[in-house]
Amino acid sequence: MRVYLPATVGMLRQLVTDGKFRPLGGTGFALTPALRESYVSGSTEELEYTALLDASRASLRLLAGHEAEEKELPRRVVVAADVDDVTLRPDLDHAVVKVAGPVALDDIAAVHVDAAEAEQAVLAASAVIDAADLGDPDAEFTLGDVEDHELAWYAPQELPFLLELM
Repeated sequence: MRVYLPATVGMLRQLVTDGKFRPLGGTGFALTPALRESYVSGSTEELEYTALLDASRASLRLLAGHEAEEKELPRRVVVAADVDDVTLRPDLDHAVVKVAGPVALDDIAAVHVDAAEAEQAVLAASAVIDAADLGDPDAEFTLGDVEDHELAWYAPQELPFLLELM
């Protein structure tokens, strides 16, 4: 199953060092049966993009937890991996899954990362992500601003070069 795992740039650096990605709490997002059923229509590609967007919002939550750490770059990061050992978590949300253990670099299909131009929008969105979860319309508007920035796609073998340029 293709799983979208929220991350930070620091977590990517650890992935390159270890050769394994450790998703926080094993949490990921995927095109689950519950996600498919929650939409009247939509292609597989469109619904997988929905799961990727959910993971990008979770990346904002990870960044919000690192506010005191200036070393963490304010960029959303999503690791797309093909994982077999996945547990569906419809009790949390339609797209939420739990991944058992770390994900090997060989199982990673792609990495999606914000460009530098998105940093201010990412900072603003990470500051209001909790309020948006609670239904604050202004916070939702701020999230819309960051989601106007498309995540760039990178192949796993490009990660060392990408991180060197950051």
